[in-house]
Amino acid sequence: MLYGVTPAPALDSPLGALPRVSSTDVRRLQRLGLHTVRDLLLHLPFGWEAYGQPVALTEVSPGGQATVVGEVERVAAKRTPRRGMQLTEALVRDESGAAISIVWFNQPYLARQLRRGDRLALAGVVKPSRYGPGMEMQNPHHEVLPPEGAPRRIGGMMPKYHLTSGLTSRRLAGWVEAVLPLADQLEDLIPPESRTRHHLLPVAEAIRRGHRPQSEEDWREARRRMAFAELLELQAAFLLSRARTAVERATPVAFRQEVIERFKAGVGFELTGAQRRATWEIYQDLEKEIPMNRLLNGDVGSGKTAVAAAAAAMVHAAGMQTVVMAPTEILARQHLEKFRAYLEPSFPGLTVELLVSGLSAPERRRVRTAAASGHCAVLVGTHALIEDDVELAGLGLAVVDEQHRFGTRQRELLRQKAGDGRPHFLAMTATPIPRSLALALYGEMALSTLDELPPGRTPVVTQVVVPDQRERAYGLLREQVRAGRQAFVICPLIEESETTEAKAATVEFERLRKDVFPDLRLALVHGRLKDKDEVMRRFKAGETDILVATAVVEVGVDVPNATVMLIEGADRFGLAQLHQFRGRVGRGAARSSCLLLAEDPSAKSLERLHLLAVENDGFRLAAEDMRLRGAGELMGPRQHGMSDLAMEALYRPELLSEVRQEAERMLDSADAEPLRRAAARRLELTAIS
Repeated sequence: MLYGVTPAPALDSPLGALPRVSSTDVRRLQRLGLHTVRDLLLHLPFGWEAYGQPVALTEVSPGGQATVVGEVERVAAKRTPRRGMQLTEALVRDESGAAISIVWFNQPYLARQLRRGDRLALAGVVKPSRYGPGMEMQNPHHEVLPPEGAPRRIGGMMPKYHLTSGLTSRRLAGWVEAVLPLADQLEDLIPPESRTRHHLLPVAEAIRRGHRPQSEEDWREARRRMAFAELLELQAAFLLSRARTAVERATPVAFRQEVIERFKAGVGFELTGAQRRATWEIYQDLEKEIPMNRLLNGDVGSGKTAVAAAAAAMVHAAGMQTVVMAPTEILARQHLEKFRAYLEPSFPGLTVELLVSGLSAPERRRVRTAAASGHCAVLVGTHALIEDDVELAGLGLAVVDEQHRFGTRQRELLRQKAGDGRPHFLAMTATPIPRSLALALYGEMALSTLDELPPGRTPVVTQVVVPDQRERAYGLLREQVRAGRQAFVICPLIEESETTEAKAATVEFERLRKDVFPDLRLALVHGRLKDKDEVMRRFKAGETDILVATAVVEVGVDVPNATVMLIEGADRFGLAQLHQFRGRVGRGAARSSCLLLAEDPSAKSLERLHLLAVENDGFRLAAEDMRLRGAGELMGPRQHGMSDLAMEALYRPELLSEVRQEAERMLDSADAEPLRRAAARRLELTAIS
């Protein structure tokens, strides 16, 4: 490389190598799952704004979208007298002699960047002026043009990309434009005959049309092609996974009626029909030499742990061990309590042990020795379970909480613990998933669904609270604490970063502690806190009254004395996530409340939240969330590894069938290696088995 000469980017170049991409931009792009130039090219817009070609101001009327080109006559920064909001105001006049007022909110830097005499392209919604006759645009897209040049990034069809805080679609489009010529270097996984059969574009053409379409049809064809390719990779991954599992062997676990009878007598409650059905499906799998590969898909409080414990009891009766992996130490300790309560009193000689990083050295040695000698029947823990120094006498069953994102590397490490064979595998989801989504995401797994709650659970009363009723919500919370109960307060969702979210949570905690509940005991927990397990332990022990938290309490925390869940900025969360929060209360006998504090009092926002107030079925809420916000929002970008393009296909079962047949055809062909490589990458992103 010549000194001072920046090499041209390649498909696998990091995005930080592109011009005008700062280290802060890199971190923001990574939150969208974009790391390389290839990722950026494959990140198609989810929609478009049609502003049309530039028109004269004399042809523009208020209420519509338009693109105009004119000269800046004046530009200045201002601050509003009442709220102190920073404005940049400009007047732009075009060749017809007509003028339009422009205002940008909270962008004072534009007053320094734009100058009188600049030729400017503007695209936005035209409104009547706030100051008498005339027209105005608020926060329009803009582009400074050369004296005779036409707009390149403004007007016509403008892309709308999925974003995170600090990024704009315009900036993303600019970076895409710089690397769009590299689309020709992308490997096309779909051969010409398959593309012809399904009327699909070549990959390079789909990328170009997806980012710079000439029409709505161009964009739709591009999205259809990319969705097909993504689903093809996924279905190929499932086919390969099933084929691999079919040739591996597990030790069969014989069904013994007396084991399940003793288990049912010892748990202290009647199993639901769904629990009995799921347990029987698991027992049938365990009897086979082909390793079980099953997903237990359940609503909040549906009793997944009891089903897993019933499986562990049968495995123990066959002389083998079970490991249970949880995502955090506090959840591992909760599993420990429940497995001990469900199993140890009914099965003398069956011991349940805990292995987490926080154990003392002597206790860790004792547990490892018990596991290696076979004296420990069920070993519960975190990722500490798959460390090199952990040995098991005879692993028969691995139970994994879905939050782990249990990938290929961890799967292989755990497999080695089973000696010669492969353990049976059971994954438990933390979010109720609509069946169509579960089959598409986890197609290599058999599916068991817990769609009914145990009898006797008191429904949580859910209320939507508009901004001016906040004090009433605080009063209800205080009333419950005075009665000896406890409460959660969830801070608003902030996408910027875990650090920013932690800072915002700290500010909210201090406000509540000093101004709202100075006489109560408050604690704070967020993702950046090192001793969050200790904070959670103290809350569970009743040493604090109110736990102020970010979304870290979403899954699995069990505090029966907590009767109030107050969620600030509830309209920022999805219905499925709000349902998870709600599931943290109502775990005791006392009546519980979930208070949804809305920041946005619009009818659309309140209607969505009111749905939660009248619906307690997590599967129905998840299906509605998927319809309203897309499956990507339901699962979360880091949880599912699929784009919205592929998710949309879940509403078309015939397309999934078509793609599966094509995957079978291509894997049987001579040139299957590119698809096999892509399928392996895809499985690492999405599979939990």
